[in-house]
Amino acid sequence: MGAADTRQQIVEAADRLFYEVGFEATAFADIAAATGISRGNFYYHFRTKDEILDAVIAQRVERSRALLAAWQNSGDTPLDHIRSFTGMLIANRTKIMLYGCPVGTLCAELAKLDHAALEQAAGIFTLFRGWLAGRFAALGRASDADALAMHLLMRSQGIATLAAAFRDEAFIRREFAAINMWLDAQTPSSASPEAP
Repeated sequence: MGAADTRQQIVEAADRLFYEVGFEATAFADIAAATGISRGNFYYHFRTKDEILDAVIAQRVERSRALLAAWQNSGDTPLDHIRSFTGMLIANRTKIMLYGCPVGTLCAELAKLDHAALEQAAGIFTLFRGWLAGRFAALGRASDADALAMHLLMRSQGIATLAAAFRDEAFIRREFAAINMWLDAQTPSSASPEAP
């Protein structure tokens, strides 16, 4: 296995553990054990857990950008793009019920720790916010696009938090349906694909 592959293996394992166990509760030894990489080889790639955290956040940002771009380039309507975002609640419901939202839980933990990486992690929410505002603006709601984006982020985070607290899939499905009804009320009925 090459150095780049080894580094990626470490980042993937750390990402999973930070999500499922928590950043603070995950030790270097936990990540090393999950990868089966010797400590010497491990320290060649990362000297501190904060360096691993930076790499995990950077990977999450990159993957989020790619996902948003794929939705936006799908040829669907801006409303369909927004529904792709909210659809993550259903697509990831099992993990959400177990661990919450990966972005929300990490940001909440880093805020409690007053960690320097909080702003970097919260940048994922900023990315979602800007993208959603752009989709609402494309639907003719430019004047309140940011407020609508923030409302949708707030609702999705609230659903994820309560779904993790109560482990209630029916709740997720009900709230997902309510979000879709809210979206219908916010957008013109003639929503059509954007001009290129």
